[in-house]
Amino acid sequence: MAQIAALLSSLTFIAVSPLEMIFYTRPAARKFLSVETGTIEDVRMWAFVVGARNLIAGAGMLFGLILFWTGSETTGTVIVLSATWYLLLASLAMGVADLLGFWKPRGGSIRGTVGSSIPLLVVLIAFYLF
Repeated sequence: MAQIAALLSSLTFIAVSPLEMIFYTRPAARKFLSVETGTIEDVRMWAFVVGARNLIAGAGMLFGLILFWTGSETTGTVIVLSATWYLLLASLAMGVADLLGFWKPRGGSIRGTVGSSIPLLVVLIAFYLF
């Protein structure tokens, strides 16, 4: 269960990263991300950085899974858990930013925060309890 949730999470973060890094200027990308931007150029750097963070962490989690599957179970587990905790805490920070009113429109981060956090929580619960 933990491996499936980790694989789903890693692939999702990798797949979404180009929307933030490359396609953020397109209205469809911003709609998918639930973000309203007054001046795109003012936030484009931040969108790129968030996308790069998602890509790096998602790729790291996938790399950890590959290591685990190819026999380096301890190293793979440490990498997967590190990436999972990092992504979960970053996702929760996104939710806090929304609560503080930094997200436009307010409440817009709920879908992304919940959607990205659930598989990560499944990884942690499955690892620590089973």
